[in-house]
Amino acid sequence: MSGHSKWATIKHKKGAADAKRGQMFTKIIKEMTIAARMGGGDVEANPRLRTAVLKARAANMPKDNIERAIKKGTGELEGVNYVEMSYEGYAPGGVAILINCLTDNKNRTAADVRSMLSKSGGNLGETGSVSYLFQRKGLVTYDAEKYTEDQILERALEAGAEDVATSGDSIEVTTTPDDFESVLTGLEAAGLEHDSAEIAMIPDTYITLDNDGTRKVLRLVEHLEEHDDVQEVYTNLDIPDDYDPDAE
Repeated sequence: MSGHSKWATIKHKKGAADAKRGQMFTKIIKEMTIAARMGGGDVEANPRLRTAVLKARAANMPKDNIERAIKKGTGELEGVNYVEMSYEGYAPGGVAILINCLTDNKNRTAADVRSMLSKSGGNLGETGSVSYLFQRKGLVTYDAEKYTEDQILERALEAGAEDVATSGDSIEVTTTPDDFESVLTGLEAAGLEHDSAEIAMIPDTYITLDNDGTRKVLRLVEHLEEHDDVQEVYTNLDIPDDYDPDAE
């Protein structure tokens, strides 16, 4: 199938920037709480909550944590009232950046995001300034050392996937957001064990920078992802295969 988003490569190469396990749990719990608040606590009837629970299970989150997060969202347990905020702008080198947040203090989050972008050489943009460069897609990734693309391709097509591509040491299966769960379920039923599964913002085109510029963008992404209010950070940065994070 055509297409090569390089998303898995980017996610893998910035793996060192991913949140620690405890912080990751906090972010997933926030997402489950707000999903339950907006759409109810019935996982089968709430697609957003279902996706968040899938992510929680993939992270090996204890069942009790999942249930408490849902009950906080439905009001059965007392919890913090989170608000969704999204920011658009540019990272160093003109790289487009989308930042999705869940916060209990909008002013604090906005100030922090603006400060981190400014200090890195980037800047905030108006709503819609870069989001048109991305498409919302379901994405399931597999270890290319464990499976071949042909093994994944046949089953992914049967399940209704849009695209399958190998990127570095990962195989990516792309779906529409509506088909994400059914495709994932079909692949799991075939006995395929995924590395990650999420609804993500995938860029239509990518920007390549030199080694120094790439390092600056990834450093910004790392700082943003370390912030408790930041849920997801997306960019259209293409990381070259010869990128060296330690090169001067």
